[in-house]
Amino acid sequence: MAKLKLRGKDLIALGYPQGKVVSIAIDAMLRNYNRERKDKVLQRLKTVLKNPEKYLGDGIFGKIAEELITPVKVEAKKLNPQRAPFTIFGENEIREEAKHQLFTALKLPIAKAGALMPDGHSGYGLPIGGVLATENAVIPYGVGVDIGCRMCLTIYDESPSYLAGHKDKYLQMLQDHTKFGPYETHKRHVDHAIFERPEFKDIPTVKKLKDKAYKQMGSSGGGNHFVEFGMVEIHDENNEFKVPPGKYIGILSHSGSRGLGANIAKHYTKLAMKQTPLPGEAKHLAWLDLNRHEGQEYWLAMNLAGDYASACHHDIHRRMSKALGKRPLAMIENHHNFAWKEMVNGEELIVHRKGATPAQEGVLGIIPGSMTAPGFIVRGKGNRESLASASHGAGRALSRRKAKEQITGSEIKKVLSDHGVSLLGGGRDEAPMAYKDIHKVMKNQTELIDVVGTFTPKIVRMDKG
Repeated sequence: MAKLKLRGKDLIALGYPQGKVVSIAIDAMLRNYNRERKDKVLQRLKTVLKNPEKYLGDGIFGKIAEELITPVKVEAKKLNPQRAPFTIFGENEIREEAKHQLFTALKLPIAKAGALMPDGHSGYGLPIGGVLATENAVIPYGVGVDIGCRMCLTIYDESPSYLAGHKDKYLQMLQDHTKFGPYETHKRHVDHAIFERPEFKDIPTVKKLKDKAYKQMGSSGGGNHFVEFGMVEIHDENNEFKVPPGKYIGILSHSGSRGLGANIAKHYTKLAMKQTPLPGEAKHLAWLDLNRHEGQEYWLAMNLAGDYASACHHDIHRRMSKALGKRPLAMIENHHNFAWKEMVNGEELIVHRKGATPAQEGVLGIIPGSMTAPGFIVRGKGNRESLASASHGAGRALSRRKAKEQITGSEIKKVLSDHGVSLLGGGRDEAPMAYKDIHKVMKNQTELIDVVGTFTPKIVRMDKG
């Protein structure tokens, strides 16, 4: 059957008002009914025009209906002259560029409060380590490209001495059962319940990404993502996960929502930048109104990507547990690069944590160091000034470009050897020396979290770099 040919005059003849709704409707029909007969498509559009209220929230027709009822007025947005209230933790260890990125975000007309964690460094839109509370609006770049990027730790009742005594065995497990980067995928895929979610059917952008998400399930991204064996040491005998104080083998993974999240971020960032044009220094902070169709759609897609990231980690740890032939004693995990609806000073706001760990009172999380520095199992204190957040790691001391320019392969090998760490993959941009001192970072957030235990990496796998 020939491709659908639809023109503006066809819709105007139906009674559609001249304006943006015509192009929205044509785009939706070409995306979803490109092989259907023109008369049938026009009949669908006529039905929507007759009673648009019935189609609000619909995956295909919702945006058309919304534009018919309450057209979007696109106008340039101005920044407020004053910043919303904020707190910076470990300010002396954070470069001015990252601070200024937060200051710009705090001047958005939707901004209500903010914070910057002690691992803070510059990024796109919000700085890494940036936390921003907004009123009824979500900023795709405030969430980040790798939506729902996540830490996950499993603890096994096994002495960490086995890691040194059987190093080759554990290296081979990582080689055989983990996949990294855009092209490596497992030969056998799992039919996870996540793929039955309605968002994969109801949101056109997400629907196209289902096959990619299915293939990438249980794999990890490039860059700073990793799966590693290490020594877990539990200090707190009253921990919520009921593991007695002592030393154990642990598997720690860091990865996100893969191509699914990246493409969701790309699509909705473009929409946000069209709908809420901002001055040049703030253009990456464009937002979507949660009262509008596209804002609601992004919120659903973001949550799906976050749950998918969690499912990926669970699949990684399932495969590794099977290879070990052991069941974990406990699993601890947390998102960063996400937005949550939370109460802030008695008001429900959208709290963005871009490279920041949720640290509500009693909530567990993991803050990694580098491949040669310890990570920390932490319990949040619910500090209001940090918007109940903490750092998501040590933070970069050198940009990726500078790390590649300044650090040699031989220097990395020496540092790894000095710390007794074996590495598969990894590039110079992920060298331990490219990161801040995790102990300084932790010292600067004692009012945000308590330390429950530590994780010391010993056998690490990353992308090839």
